[in-house]
Amino acid sequence: MTRGRLPHADGARDRAGAFRASGRELDAAGVTDPALREAYRHCRRLNARHGRTYFLATRLLPVERRPAVHALYGFARKADDIVDALGTDAGPARRDAGLAALQRELDRGLRDGDSREPVVRAVVDTARRYGIDHGHFADFMTAMRSDLVVTDYPDYAALRRYMHGSAAVIGLQMLPVLGTVVPRETAAPHAAALGVAFQLTNFLRDVGEDLDRGRVYLPADLLAAHGVDRALLRWSRDTGRRDRRITSALEEFAALTRGVYREAAPGLRMLEPVSRPCIRAAFVLYGAILDAVARDGYAVVHRRAVVPRRRRAVVAADGLARVLAARLRARDAAVRPADLRAPVPYDATGVPLPEGAV
Repeated sequence: MTRGRLPHADGARDRAGAFRASGRELDAAGVTDPALREAYRHCRRLNARHGRTYFLATRLLPVERRPAVHALYGFARKADDIVDALGTDAGPARRDAGLAALQRELDRGLRDGDSREPVVRAVVDTARRYGIDHGHFADFMTAMRSDLVVTDYPDYAALRRYMHGSAAVIGLQMLPVLGTVVPRETAAPHAAALGVAFQLTNFLRDVGEDLDRGRVYLPADLLAAHGVDRALLRWSRDTGRRDRRITSALEEFAALTRGVYREAAPGLRMLEPVSRPCIRAAFVLYGAILDAVARDGYAVVHRRAVVPRRRRAVVAADGLARVLAARLRARDAAVRPADLRAPVPYDATGVPLPEGAV
């Protein structure tokens, strides 16, 4: 609550503004059924509440494509919330039952074209509109179920296998919504890598919170190379004390993550020009989380690093400028094959420089 203001009035005004914004998005997307509109609005609220970076970037998409992104996020959030019911008495059996129920509802929805569950109703409609491969949803649900029983990973290869379903397929689901200027299969590996890069960033940021959930996503062999194991992480979390071995392991994990961003970066130019500002903003903002972790001395075992609001505002303003430029070029711009082959320049942190930068 903001001191000195009327919270109810402000809340009502915020809700009214959000309602109008979602209405414009749904009108532009051609969503007319009242129940389906409310399902999409439900997903939009989930995105706005829980996915602040993702939601900010989504605002840079063409208005008619935003509901699809909200639907994809809303479904993923629903499954993730079932898995991560921290602070409740829901044990693995109840969580497994919840995922199984969501899986049945999804299968039924993809088969019949509708669902009583709002996030499923919206994501089923999105899958139909954009021709999203149903197998991506199946892979995602498989990864969510594994989180109920798998609490650590022996090496990076094992972690990448898990992240195919938990992260890479999210990038692949997004690709038809974003559109490409190359064959989709050419852009697909980069889209998958971007989903992985985002999740690796979250794993680094959330080391302490994941420990409280009984999970360690940092590969065991990487930790062991620095003399770190789960017991040492737990000791550091519980006592609030730092250990140089942990910092060294986290630095290596951050470097590994930046390498995946470099795998993903060439895909930015393969997207439709009107979609690039959105994904570039997400790329830069998630990369800024790595910077924030480093500035905070890799203290993620104890607290979550946060990207400063000023940095977020600068990225958003840059994104808006790019949106306007893309819209001006949208009708007559054509991407030359040579442009697609040109290497993407990076700054020192692994973030691609603006187009035209040397």
